[in-house]
Amino acid sequence: MGQWVMTGFIHLRVHTPFSLLEGAVKIPDLVELCVSHAMPAMAMTDTGNMFGAMEFASACTARGVQPIVGTLLAIRHSEEERLRDPELAERLVLLARDDEGYTNLLGLVSEACLTTSPGDVPSLLLDNLSGRSDGLICLTGGASGPLGQLVLSGAMEQAHQHLARLRDLFRGCLYVEIQRHGLQAEDDSETGMLELAYGLDIPLVATNDVMFADKTMHQAHDVLMCIAGGATIDRRDRRRVTPHHGFASPEEMAARFEDLPEALANTLTIARRCAVTSPARPPILPPFPVAGGWSEEDELRRQAREGLDRRLRSLPDTRDTGPYRERLEFELDVIISMGFAGYFLIVAEFIQWAKSQDIPVGPGRGSGASSVVAWSLTITDLDPIQFGLLFERFLNPERVSMPDFDIDFCQDRRDEVIAHVQDRYGAERVAQIITFGTLQARAVVRDVGRVLQMPYNRVDSLAKLIPNNPASPVTLQDAINDEPALRDAMMDEAVGRLIENALRLEGLYRHASTHAAGVVIGDRPLQQLIPLYRDPRSEFPVSQFHMKDVEKAGLVKFDFLGLKTLTVLERARALLAHRGSNVDLDNLPLDDADTFAMLSRAETIGVFQLEGQGMRDALSHLKPDTIEDIIALVSLYRPGPMDNIPQFCNRKHGQEEIDYLHPSLEEVLSETYGVIIYQEQVMQIARILAGFSLGEADLLRRAMGKKNKKEMAAQRDRFVSGATSRGVDEKQATEIFNLVDKFAGYGFNNSHAAAYAIVAYQTAWLKTHHPVEFLAA
Repeated sequence: MGQWVMTGFIHLRVHTPFSLLEGAVKIPDLVELCVSHAMPAMAMTDTGNMFGAMEFASACTARGVQPIVGTLLAIRHSEEERLRDPELAERLVLLARDDEGYTNLLGLVSEACLTTSPGDVPSLLLDNLSGRSDGLICLTGGASGPLGQLVLSGAMEQAHQHLARLRDLFRGCLYVEIQRHGLQAEDDSETGMLELAYGLDIPLVATNDVMFADKTMHQAHDVLMCIAGGATIDRRDRRRVTPHHGFASPEEMAARFEDLPEALANTLTIARRCAVTSPARPPILPPFPVAGGWSEEDELRRQAREGLDRRLRSLPDTRDTGPYRERLEFELDVIISMGFAGYFLIVAEFIQWAKSQDIPVGPGRGSGASSVVAWSLTITDLDPIQFGLLFERFLNPERVSMPDFDIDFCQDRRDEVIAHVQDRYGAERVAQIITFGTLQARAVVRDVGRVLQMPYNRVDSLAKLIPNNPASPVTLQDAINDEPALRDAMMDEAVGRLIENALRLEGLYRHASTHAAGVVIGDRPLQQLIPLYRDPRSEFPVSQFHMKDVEKAGLVKFDFLGLKTLTVLERARALLAHRGSNVDLDNLPLDDADTFAMLSRAETIGVFQLEGQGMRDALSHLKPDTIEDIIALVSLYRPGPMDNIPQFCNRKHGQEEIDYLHPSLEEVLSETYGVIIYQEQVMQIARILAGFSLGEADLLRRAMGKKNKKEMAAQRDRFVSGATSRGVDEKQATEIFNLVDKFAGYGFNNSHAAAYAIVAYQTAWLKTHHPVEFLAA
């Protein structure tokens, strides 16, 4: 810690916003408070969870602050105690001291969350800590902890026994926690706790229960606690904290604990004893069982080659199979060299299992649909060569990242596939992924208005002044900046108070739930890698780390999406089969004139992706007559690229001249009448015009999407020099780069669009030829 040690105090009891509706300082702000107060370390102790451990560790490390990972864990003395009081919240602070302690902490927090009944406070019996306390430091919890509560009740003999039990559990790693927030319970219990600590020779530690940044945030935090408890601000019998529950400076703490300097010094001692954090790991996959002593790599080559042979047998005899075999071998070499053979085998197995159980699976989603290996393994059902899809958009060695298959399953039977994965790899090695709901602009205005007891109609009219755009939520400050009526309303004192509190609370986490798709599979029980959680609305365990952090922890994400349209298609197919008509939706002719006539009339209510009024208007102008037209329209009908729909339609119908930017680009842009629609087109333009490899071109595409000025300048120079070396005029090369850059920000993933266009076509075909069964489904 070197120069930092002179602070004399370190916060060991800090709530982040992952203490849901309790902590009100975002993690980056907490870290900056540490830096500004020259604190060399800080402990994260969220209430009953470790949701933020990875994010906290990363943020601290990035700013040179030592992260100490911990939690506030509710402890009960007996099962009868829990039955008497399910809301029991007497908590100990547990801090991870070393790797063993971190692993024990993961297990204890997971067990508390997974074994406690829904609605009860996650808790453990004190006996559950036996044999699992090594590597942990325990603080007794202050006046509200089990020790403090026993002292307050006058049960000094029980308090002595409890403290002795903790001393035996946490040999040399127990501290009696003293807090001074100005609460009566703290005054009433302190003398008794000090006597017990001195009598049993247990060291003291001073903590401050940090819930907000400073005293100016106290009022807004009080509102937050009302939101959490469903209370109004004037209710007397509700939970309250004092203005001292902020991020106290070392000087403030020194003044508060002037008579107990050893309690302050021990914060530094504890920080020095803690030398572990939430570790980031390279990707971990379970081994894929292969018979006959073959390696995963050999098995992938065998399955892919045999699968391609089956696929090719269904193609027209006129189709040249050479490009398929050549592409397959190229992809296999890339996949195996990047170490992803097992990943492909795992995904192929559960998709093949689903299909064997007649569980509908989508034809593909995302860039994975561009892979011939995936098509051969029946992970996808879209011919990538037929649709000119680029594998490098999905995987390439120049951008090393995990492959990511997003898979659509029938909404009604998706859970069967997850259950199969649990059966295959072990229930303790499979979990879904957590997600967090936040206090967004409209919701936080309504919540604060209710807490402040403002008239409902008044609050409702204020909330409706904030634009509602779920795809790109508007912040409250943006709404204030853009809406004069909202600014005028704030001239009223009560409204001003509401908005001031809402601005302070906006963006904090409100609740935890299960991500719609994400599933992780480990090579060992997941509790050894991450903490787990139980969502009362899900039958499967859930990771406590969100999507990004669960991947940092080394777990590989698989997306199991439930798509209602697949359920509709399956029901329609079953109805037709019941009437003696067997329809193979996966092998429909993609040039059915009646289907395109219906689409051109824009009679698309109920047709996947094509039923909105704006989309129907676009269809009536476009009058699609090829599957490529549908792919393009699915890609164009989004904010931004939507402006290009009239140009696309006019060029298709010969009402506007087609411009291919450069003669050599006609092969890339002819399908879209010279309009750059797809990310893959950006990549091909860079390859043809400037000599980029497709791997380099994918890096260019990503750079254009991120708009990093420094990176873009380097890419511009590389593009222009490459183009001029191939005979393109420098001015023209620069103009093309600028134009491509403009389109790249809007560019859509061609693989995803093509796969979803197929599903759209299937629903349109059914509506055209079997409307009764389709609409009944």
